[in-house]
Amino acid sequence: MGKMEGKMKNMKNIEKNNCCLGKTLKRVFLISYFLFLIFAFSSCSGPQKTVSVESDLVVVGFSQVGSESDWRKANTISMQDAFSAENGYRLILDDAQQKQERQITAIRNFINQGVDYIVLAPITMEGWDTVLTEAKAAGIPVIIVDRMVDTDDPDIFTCWVGSDTRREGDTAVQWMEKNLNGPLRIMHLQGNIGSSAQAGRTDGLDAGLQAHPDWELVFRAPGDFVQAKGQELMEEVLEKGLDFNVIYAENDNMAYGAVNALKNHDIVPGKDVTIISFDAAHDALHMVLSGELNLDVECNPLHGPRVRALIEQLRAGKTPQKYTYVDEVYFDSENLTEEIIAERIY
Repeated sequence: MGKMEGKMKNMKNIEKNNCCLGKTLKRVFLISYFLFLIFAFSSCSGPQKTVSVESDLVVVGFSQVGSESDWRKANTISMQDAFSAENGYRLILDDAQQKQERQITAIRNFINQGVDYIVLAPITMEGWDTVLTEAKAAGIPVIIVDRMVDTDDPDIFTCWVGSDTRREGDTAVQWMEKNLNGPLRIMHLQGNIGSSAQAGRTDGLDAGLQAHPDWELVFRAPGDFVQAKGQELMEEVLEKGLDFNVIYAENDNMAYGAVNALKNHDIVPGKDVTIISFDAAHDALHMVLSGELNLDVECNPLHGPRVRALIEQLRAGKTPQKYTYVDEVYFDSENLTEEIIAERIY
């Protein structure tokens, strides 16, 4: 009797399992069928609709250095505003996060996507020949913005627009010659080593050091244009007890970091130490007015309209100028007012 009951129980379990299996197979079939329908309809209508909507837009791929500074953020916004759908463009923005290999990958992705134009804000000057040659072979014009590239063949990019950073460095040196007396002991915060912004501003200072035997470089290190790194380097100098009376910071954000470190050590920025900076963002200019910064040399980030103007020349069949330099000024306590700051966009 026990064996018979066991067999009956096994039979019921088998029937139950078969029933469950059948229901499962039915569910799988229904799900697969509906997925097939979704795919079929989307393949018929979805992509075709997207292409038709965007077919009239000029597609621009933009490889940006990153978002390491106020300057860089203002530069990105300027490009986004200039290449909006309202203006007839679609901008594909890629943030390289300070890595050149990411920029090279982005450019190759732009080529594969068949964009109409490529805009590159290069992290460093060297290392671009291969990928820019690929863009040229694909027939895609490349516009370099902000920093420069150093290539064996300048014809592999169409044109460049940006600042004369060596002239910025020379401007800072001329201001020092005019406004600072006595021996100068200079602490130098550099930007990204190998970038044209760093090279130009460093070359300007080096020329000043060579021309003035009573100017001494007591410290030099890269702060990568980042505020936290600028503060870290400043703290390092203060802990070492190095004697300096001038800080030459190659951008505003590193200058902010230096100011914070000085305040932490009860040193009055702008009075106990002369501070020179570059970029001329709003916050920095307010610090010039308050006396915390002594000089800020302008580096204008609003290149979006300038790049768009170059692209519109190309679209019209014209040949734009190979190099376009932006006119820039400097600000100190003698020429800066609140009204001037209020009129500036960044």
